Amino acid sequence: MRWKFNDWIASAVVLLGSLSLVALVGLIGYQVWGRYVLNDSPTWAESLALMLVLMVSLPIAALGLRENFHLGISFFLERLSPKLQRGVEFINALVLCGFGGSMAWYSTDLVIGTWNRQIPLLGLPQGLKYVPLVICGSLIVLFMLERMAGLLKLAPVTPPLPEES
Repeated sequence: MRWKFNDWIASAVVLLGSLSLVALVGLIGYQVWGRYVLNDSPTWAESLALMLVLMVSLPIAALGLRENFHLGISFFLERLSPKLQRGVEFINALVLCGFGGSMAWYSTDLVIGTWNRQIPLLGLPQGLKYVPLVICGSLIVLFMLERMAGLLKLAPVTPPLPEES
């Protein structure tokens, strides 16, 4: 079961991640140009590149959990009955939801605690470095709630009834 709102959020994450990746490639190209052609490397580019890497990787990682393209070992899960598989999948989603909630909660503390400090050479609040963690954790919670709702809505697993002749 898919939630339309989550589909919209996932599309926005892909779009923003793509734009950040394009900006990151351009920024690294500019840094290389400055270092080897102009012999004057821009000092702020490395800090900005680190922020862009976080903006690309963390929200996309949360999307990977929604789409199930993250690393997973399904060998043991496939050996279980369908009812047990659903139970294990639900527990997995519940644990991931707790992880995402903790990630968002504690990262919010990092954002608040470091907001008044400046990132050297950029002049931006240091808390911006931790905003992608808050976003990622929140997305994990949202996507795992969607998964758990889908697992609960499935019809109970029952063996097929024998056909009467």
